[in-house]
Amino acid sequence: MARRDLPAVADLVAGLSIAGLLLPEAVAYSSIAGLPPQSGVLALFAGLLVYGLLGNSRFAIVSATSSSAAVLLAATGSLAGTDAALRVALGAGIVLLTGVFFIIAGLARLGAVSSLIAKPVLRGFALGLAITIVVKQMPKVLGVHPMHTDFLRFGWELLAGWSHWNWAGGAMALVALALLRGLGRWRAVPAALLVIAIGIALDVSGYCEAWNVAPVGTFTLDFSSPGMPQLARADWLRLGELAFAMALILYAESYGSIRTFALRHGDNVSANRDLFALGVANIASALFHGMPVGAGYSATSANEAAGAQSRAAGLVAGAVVLIAVLTLLPWIAHTPEPLLAAIVINAVSHSLNPAALRPLFVWRRDRLIALVAVAAVLLLGVLDGLLAAIGLSLLMLLRGMSRAGVSWLGRLDGGHDYVDTARHPEAVVPPGVLIARPEVPLFFGNADGVFATLRTRVEATPMLQRMVLSLEESPDLDATSIEALCDFAQWTRQRGSQLVLARVKDTVRDLLGQVRSADLPAAAYAPWSVDDAMQLPLLPPKKSDRF
Repeated sequence: MARRDLPAVADLVAGLSIAGLLLPEAVAYSSIAGLPPQSGVLALFAGLLVYGLLGNSRFAIVSATSSSAAVLLAATGSLAGTDAALRVALGAGIVLLTGVFFIIAGLARLGAVSSLIAKPVLRGFALGLAITIVVKQMPKVLGVHPMHTDFLRFGWELLAGWSHWNWAGGAMALVALALLRGLGRWRAVPAALLVIAIGIALDVSGYCEAWNVAPVGTFTLDFSSPGMPQLARADWLRLGELAFAMALILYAESYGSIRTFALRHGDNVSANRDLFALGVANIASALFHGMPVGAGYSATSANEAAGAQSRAAGLVAGAVVLIAVLTLLPWIAHTPEPLLAAIVINAVSHSLNPAALRPLFVWRRDRLIALVAVAAVLLLGVLDGLLAAIGLSLLMLLRGMSRAGVSWLGRLDGGHDYVDTARHPEAVVPPGVLIARPEVPLFFGNADGVFATLRTRVEATPMLQRMVLSLEESPDLDATSIEALCDFAQWTRQRGSQLVLARVKDTVRDLLGQVRSADLPAAAYAPWSVDDAMQLPLLPPKKSDRF
């Protein structure tokens, strides 16, 4: 066999291996979303085919994910109630708009959009979501269906109905979990498919009926009539808000998986290309009333472990799943629901480990943020918890950037390095000079606070001749920052001091050239370094304009 044929063989083997995982998970995730099984299977085809043709990562497997399924359930449940047909239409609308948002973000080159959600928030959200998913799978296992949907009352009613639990279903789920965990050590073994096959055999032989364990039931795949969901304009407007949240969390999950395996193997990451591919995949899924799709960690990890070398592995898996569905569809209807629940629980088990939050407690950073994200999901629900987690990330970002932190610099004896005098008291500051460095980029949220801090220090410094302001942390300035800078320049001039800007980025330098402030002439921001600014001749002392 030629060496160049080896990757093709490896992709064929990997595709065959992961197909046994993807088909059961697709059916199982449909149940999380409250949609018929075909929704997950159609989404699987759309994700594998489109990303296999358009995507960038050679390991990513794009299919329905547990997190997006739970978010979709919460979103459609809040609007459709118990109307199953409306739920399917609303779900397709959310998936379609999610795809549109992905494509817009890809074309606008917003590949870093997932950074808006801090990792502690994502970890807390993932833990809370995993707990919610596991608890919500219990009715399929135990045969007890609580009346309420919120986590606390749902869990209480589930426990209160212990006398009506179907212990046979519980035992079946526990055995299935043990098999999935045990066989999962060998990645080449399709553990989920083997568990499904055992369950089908039990149902066909009549054991499930004797144990009062319900099967999934029949379903069909319809590829013949793709189309837009028929919804009112008001529904589309409401779905736009939900789809934005869906796109943000789905891309954060997908990009995390893609980036992890790219770094592990030294591959390049093309975030904008992946955004576009995910957008097309979600639109294709929506046209066939499928679920939202993304690059889930468990499926991508299984693909890498199976030895995939290129995106062809995903295409092979799609072809194998298609053959299996076309030939085995009537048999899949005999799958016992407790086994699907076990597959779901096993799939989210990697997120159930609280040890993922341990580094935050060791570092003493963002512990409260992660715990709040967990509590938000459990107390507010998946959708509101997701929105709260996203809002929390943005508040964290604004809080950090809004701090009016300013360092006052001095020069180390015998060198040209300017350092923070608070940490290096030995640093020398020439008389009549102040050297300041804002520690955050200037923008509308912190400009007034930063310049208020500068004014306070200037007022406390008698006989000040020169104020050097280092703008190395500010790659750009917005209108509020420009106005605040110009006001400060005017104020220092009126006090008889000279304002000089150092370490000014080229973008800011060009911008100040367009501003053309009389108090900020080109000479004021000509120096490149603090040392250059210190070499300028001092202005002759003059009477202050203050009264």
